[in-house]
Amino acid sequence: MIRVESKRRDRNPTVTQTYQAKIYVTLRPSVLDPAGTAVQSGLSHMGHDNVEKIRIGKYVELTLTAADTRAAETQLDQMCDQLLANPVIENYRFELEPVGVAA
Repeated sequence: MIRVESKRRDRNPTVTQTYQAKIYVTLRPSVLDPAGTAVQSGLSHMGHDNVEKIRIGKYVELTLTAADTRAAETQLDQMCDQLLANPVIENYRFELEPVGVAA
């Protein structure tokens, strides 16, 4: 069977904005951080006794397209709540910067 697709262009294409997102995920202050404790111990053994209270987190960069900044922020909140962060034990914040317009 041969499938033919239309090459017709929309007269009102949806213009979207491309954004660069920087996402920071950290453990909530009330959650113990064994990785941070291990790194602090290692640094202490290396002679860096002046380092205190290390917390280990995650940093994620991604590019997404959305109709506007509000839509991009809504998408990022959903991504963080559903996959990138564990809302029970982690907090997150993000920075969003427009980088271009996509058609």
